[in-house]
Amino acid sequence: MSKTTRIKRADWVIAWDAQAERQIYLRHADVVFAENSIVFVGAGYDGAADVEIDGGGLMVMPGLVNIHSHPGDEPKSKGLFEETGSPLFHNTGLIEYMPLVRGDVETCNAGLEFALCELLKSGCTTLCDLSGSRDGWLDILSVSGIRAYVAPMFRSARWYTPNGHELCYEWSEDGGRQAFAEALAVVDAAEAHPCGRLKGMVSPSQIDTCTPELLQSSAAAARERGLPWTLHASQSVVEFREMVRRHGKTPIEWLDDLGLLGPGKIIAHAIFLDHHPWLNWPRWSDLERLGDSATAIAHCPNNFVRRGILLQDFASYRDAGVTIGIGTDSFPHNMIDEMRWAVTMAKVATGDVHSIGVGDVLEAATVGGARALGRDDLGRLAPGAKADLVLVDLDHPAMQPRRDPLRGLVFSALERPVRDVYVDGTLVVENGEVLTLDHHDAGRRLNAGQEKALEGVAARDWAGRSADEAFPLSLEIGEIGS
Repeated sequence: MSKTTRIKRADWVIAWDAQAERQIYLRHADVVFAENSIVFVGAGYDGAADVEIDGGGLMVMPGLVNIHSHPGDEPKSKGLFEETGSPLFHNTGLIEYMPLVRGDVETCNAGLEFALCELLKSGCTTLCDLSGSRDGWLDILSVSGIRAYVAPMFRSARWYTPNGHELCYEWSEDGGRQAFAEALAVVDAAEAHPCGRLKGMVSPSQIDTCTPELLQSSAAAARERGLPWTLHASQSVVEFREMVRRHGKTPIEWLDDLGLLGPGKIIAHAIFLDHHPWLNWPRWSDLERLGDSATAIAHCPNNFVRRGILLQDFASYRDAGVTIGIGTDSFPHNMIDEMRWAVTMAKVATGDVHSIGVGDVLEAATVGGARALGRDDLGRLAPGAKADLVLVDLDHPAMQPRRDPLRGLVFSALERPVRDVYVDGTLVVENGEVLTLDHHDAGRRLNAGQEKALEGVAARDWAGRSADEAFPLSLEIGEIGS
């Protein structure tokens, strides 16, 4: 017999209105779940409950859905990449700087544990993990308690620059096919994992590093398995120009011609579409292609706006019918912080405070991400949905005054008042602390791994720069007095 948990008379509940297809506030409502499913949302639950939680002073909200993240590979870059970019590559850090810092298996696993703690503490209950395959990956995801889509990346080529201004590719089509086969084995293992919370995702790495045959084969494999498919595309000016050089078409046009747009497809980051002002492209059809084909995008603003790169703009994508989900991409792995960047920078892009609201971004971070994954049981508090939910402490000082708790959370409080988090009906964060992983220990191991990774920077850099030269500190180290 399943155990039933009732959150009784929560001050605020963010509930899913199925008829209107939108998130709404409820006041003084009950949320009830049994095992891993929600069974009741509303006023006056009159059934029995094995566990009862007083909802006074709480807001109950759906778990956040993160559709694009690199939690194993990226945390080691904290303190290095925030203000790093190549002006001759239009500010992207992908080509010149990202290859300089490589982590070993231990460092990437420490980064994954660290990022998972950040994610869970920020109310993220579903994660798409785009990483390189390595030992221990599935085990850590399983132990964490999070719901995860495992997306081992593969490609036919790698980027490099011999001089800081020229983009070159080192191609190995056989290597790409082998990596694809290995990735499918990991995807299948995730689908079969006994924890029941792991799913697979097929993830060719970048549009410009994959052959058309690899892209089409991978999409076919995703279709056969009934899995989502994701690809980095339109994420930099140099990538856009390279695809035009090869094909005379925008990246989105080319994907459309290959039959690689449509439901179940997620394009990250889809910033440099043909209407973007940095491109001066003579005709505009990319947004229409995405909207008409029901292709989703993963919007990850934080990592880009640090380099002066801005999506143009959230409201126009929404109005074109594009499904928008939110991802944390690099670091910090904090979904509420990413939501704040998304809503704020959308207003900056349009110069209009009313272009979108925090409710639009909440939709992207919940049901938008769920739709991108083909799920109608995630990102919402409604009977039949998964019991993925977040309890926010409205008495926390950062939530005062609390007239509109969602605005208070996203614009002011961020993750600080997140008290408890349930995934699949299981408590994984209690009183703000992750129960399944050791955040502090993961941080210590991550720090040691970063120091080790920095030792090899000069050997990998085209200019032979040391780590301190390639990634200078934000302030000089000096002396005061004598």
